[in-house]
Amino acid sequence: MTMMLDIAKYLLEVAEKKAKDMGLAENIAIVDDGANLVAFHRMDHARIGGIDIAQNKAWTSVALQMPTSNLSEAAQPGHPSFGINTTNHGRVVILGGGIPLRIGDVIVGGIGVSGGTSQQDIEVANAAVQAFEQLLKRHESNGISYRIGS
Repeated sequence: MTMMLDIAKYLLEVAEKKAKDMGLAENIAIVDDGANLVAFHRMDHARIGGIDIAQNKAWTSVALQMPTSNLSEAAQPGHPSFGINTTNHGRVVILGGGIPLRIGDVIVGGIGVSGGTSQQDIEVANAAVQAFEQLLKRHESNGISYRIGS
C-alpha cells in the first residue's frame, strides 16, 4: 500500500478533529514511505514556525524508522545520539509528534504534528495512527488486498 492522497486526507481530518477537541491549532504533515510530503494542513491560527517542524517530524519518523519521541532521551548531552538533530541539514527532529505509519513491519508513511507540547502533538498524531490501523483492519475484514510499493 502506498500512501495515497485520499488516505492522507482522511488522516489529516482525524488529526484535526483530535486537535480541535483538545483546543489546539496544529500543523499536520503526512509523508509516504520515501518521506516525501503527500499532504499538509495548517489549522487556523497554527504557528507558521510549526510548518517545517511538522514536516520534518514526519520525515524523521520515516527516515529513522521510529517515533521522534524515541530520540528525545538519546539526543541529550552525554547520550549516544547527542547531536543527531544537527545531521541531515537539520531535518532530524527530536521532539515528540512524529510517528511512522506501518503495515506489519513495513513503513508506508509517517505523520508529523506540531503546535502543542510534545505530549499533545503525540496524542494528535496517535489519533491518526489509530485511524490508519482501523482502516487497515476494515480492508482486511472486507477481503480487500493491498500492495506495498508502486
